[in-house]
Amino acid sequence: MHKKIFLNKLKIKNFRNHRSFEIDLKEQRAIVLGCNGIGKSNLLESVEFLSQLKSNRALSDKDLIENDSDMALVIGQINFKDDLKLNLFRRGPKRIYVNESILKKQSEIKNYIRSVCFCSNDIDIVRSEPSYRRIWIDKVVSQLEPVYLDLISRFNRLLKQRSHFWRSKSFQKNPSSEVLDTFDIQMSIISTRIFRRRRRALLKIKPFVEYWHNHLSKSKEQIGINYLSGIQNISPEEEEEEIISKKIAEQLFNQRSIESLTGKCSFGPHRDDIEFLINNISVRKYGSSGQQRTFILALKMAELDLLTKTLNVAPILILDDVLAELDITRQNLLLNSVGKDSQCFISATHLDKFNQSLLGSSQMIHL
Repeated sequence: MHKKIFLNKLKIKNFRNHRSFEIDLKEQRAIVLGCNGIGKSNLLESVEFLSQLKSNRALSDKDLIENDSDMALVIGQINFKDDLKLNLFRRGPKRIYVNESILKKQSEIKNYIRSVCFCSNDIDIVRSEPSYRRIWIDKVVSQLEPVYLDLISRFNRLLKQRSHFWRSKSFQKNPSSEVLDTFDIQMSIISTRIFRRRRRALLKIKPFVEYWHNHLSKSKEQIGINYLSGIQNISPEEEEEEIISKKIAEQLFNQRSIESLTGKCSFGPHRDDIEFLINNISVRKYGSSGQQRTFILALKMAELDLLTKTLNVAPILILDDVLAELDITRQNLLLNSVGKDSQCFISATHLDKFNQSLLGSSQMIHL
């Protein structure tokens, strides 16, 4: 029997268009009801942000602060005992408190609350450019291993410093290879750790995607999920960190002449992609709109199952404006599946998609 995460209180202040909002949550399922533009997605976004410290919809944390305010606040109570508080500031970094004590490592928030968010924009994971798929897999891995956030942060810093070095006056005066050797060593180690964790997470999630895809499509189509890495001569089973790291370092060394001209590192985790297949055919390139929607729904439900089974904790499920994207059969399959193990937040403009038994066991939040 796995542990449940239950958000029993939510309070937000100056978050997006919500000056002040507070609610006690009593049911396993909450339906946030209101017309378009009133702030349903913003309310659900506050729950996602509290649990993941990131938002699907904001480029910067500052975007989440109400226009006329200098700070925003999200407060939640978990399982009637742990008080979480997240302070966002117009100037300066965010601060996170648990039971009034500040968290030194922000990723520790995941010891108290986790969530899986599925919103209408998530179709871009299947349909759009590689960056959407990288963001998705990084979120999955960071939920399984919170230390992963630090790896991504360190890699992005190195990438920035490396790019700055190529353009710097010190390089123009003295194109020494010593600094680049140091960059190559550090980047190859961190890139290897990112690569291995991403690939491991995809292997773990695939059986769950297969289950949900068969369940939703009522078919036995073969699905495939492949990690497309720029690492040359790497076998699908290659797992030795030292071997992978050495190959990456060699490749970084070999591309220096091109990189010195462009100032950009054209190889690494920031350029990798994930391929989704149905019967060996690319879902992104050749999948119908229905197949793409089914695949993303299977992917999101698989994410929820993977976290629940791996961590023995049922994360909060956030369904933001997704019902309109699905046909009536898939709507019913989804709604009949949610709210059994996980607390679930659903946004909707009207209630005609919901059956009476589901409405009877849901808390209504009218905006």
